[in-house]
Amino acid sequence: MAFNIGLSGLRAATSDLNVTGNNIANAGTVGFKQSRAEFADVYAASVLGGGANPQGSGVLLSDVSQQFKQGNINYTQNGLDLAVNGNGFFVTSNNGDVSYTRAGYFGTDKEGFVVNNFGYKLQGYAVDGNGNLQNGVVSDIQIQTASQAPKVTSQVDQTFNLNSTNTVPATTPFNPADPTSYNSATSTNIYDSQGNSHVMTQYFVKQTTPTNTWVMNVLVDGRNPADPDGDAVAVTAANAALTTANAALTTANLALAADPLNPVLVADAAAAATAVTAATAAAAAAAGLGTVPATAILTFSSSGQLQAQAPGAGLAAGANGTLDLVGWVPAAPNTAVPPVWSPNGTTTATINLDLRPSTQFASSFAVSSVSQDGYTTGQLSGLEVDDTGIIFARYTNGQSKVQGQVVLANFANQQGLTPAGKTAWTQSFESGEPVVGTPRSGTMGALQSGALEDSNVELSDQLVNLIVAQRNYQANAKTIETESAITQTIINLR
Repeated sequence: MAFNIGLSGLRAATSDLNVTGNNIANAGTVGFKQSRAEFADVYAASVLGGGANPQGSGVLLSDVSQQFKQGNINYTQNGLDLAVNGNGFFVTSNNGDVSYTRAGYFGTDKEGFVVNNFGYKLQGYAVDGNGNLQNGVVSDIQIQTASQAPKVTSQVDQTFNLNSTNTVPATTPFNPADPTSYNSATSTNIYDSQGNSHVMTQYFVKQTTPTNTWVMNVLVDGRNPADPDGDAVAVTAANAALTTANAALTTANLALAADPLNPVLVADAAAAATAVTAATAAAAAAAGLGTVPATAILTFSSSGQLQAQAPGAGLAAGANGTLDLVGWVPAAPNTAVPPVWSPNGTTTATINLDLRPSTQFASSFAVSSVSQDGYTTGQLSGLEVDDTGIIFARYTNGQSKVQGQVVLANFANQQGLTPAGKTAWTQSFESGEPVVGTPRSGTMGALQSGALEDSNVELSDQLVNLIVAQRNYQANAKTIETESAITQTIINLR
């Protein structure tokens, strides 16, 4: 009997050493949860199931339990390193084989799927074509790596203050090239359907009557928003005439240089110079056909609040007292001198201008806020994950887009999970069914982006356990040695 008891003790001590050694070996493994060897005594039952003084039959390993206490959060520089602060496991899939882990080593593969360091795909809620989360349908999370398509500007919100102490400009009519013909001006970048940037400039001109009124002149790239090319035929013809006149002047000047006293050549050169002057004026006049601004009259109350916005040419009344810049035609110039403007082939757009919070107080002109909803093409520049698991893609155009949401799983009996290696567990009958939810919902913990959860192994405890297990092993070996000596004594009896 003593041999069996000592042998069971040796086996138990060996199991304890194995469990402790495995804990120590994984002290630096991210997401690892230490184990604990749990033992129970063994008693042999009598025939009738009783006995006043039963003797023990040794020890057995009753369980190796996982200790799912929180590990320390260690911050990294990788935005897709994830740590769970609280309850829950990441859900990963290897071609349909689902496992659960606390190790948050994640990145993207060549197809854009979010995978861990073994290539298992992280599970969560995907998004549809419009960027809306498909809640309730757990699937592989995939990052869209394609460039973000541009968006044409359709809304501009502005808040500014016009100085009520300003006087009517001394110069009339309005000329964007002459600052003395307007009181204040501000510019906003807007975008066409191909992502080209344009500058919308608003010029404010104080009016004498009626009181508290201003004229707002609007130009895009210095051109009329709806008619940027003006009379393109006239501009082209004027530019051609200017080119011809310049060539004639060059020829006349060369002839005059060869015979400077010839009165006919002197007259020809003078006539050519006059023709160039006239052609230059005609080209400038033609080019100015597309610079007539769109206009609106802004009326403020006696307390300085914007009261009414009356649209003029190129503007229309919008919803809720706003203004619509109607039929904006994005345009671009060619290389002629002066340049000829023409539509750049993008979509004609209408832009709503919301100026309602603007004021007219006795302080200097200032724009306190401005925003517009257009943007140019964007390249993927990085990923961010918030504490609820939503993954945002950041683009070079300053925009961000939801790419999916990480889900977590929890179990009624975490001790019942089956260790599967690679710092992962699988569901078992004892663990129960997984409860799946988003981070920070219900009892689920929060996600920490750019961080990893360290192993929860306490090395000092494990080293002490090594000493205890070693002494237990030695003591049980001594039991067997003593029993062997007793048995040898009996054998040696003559």
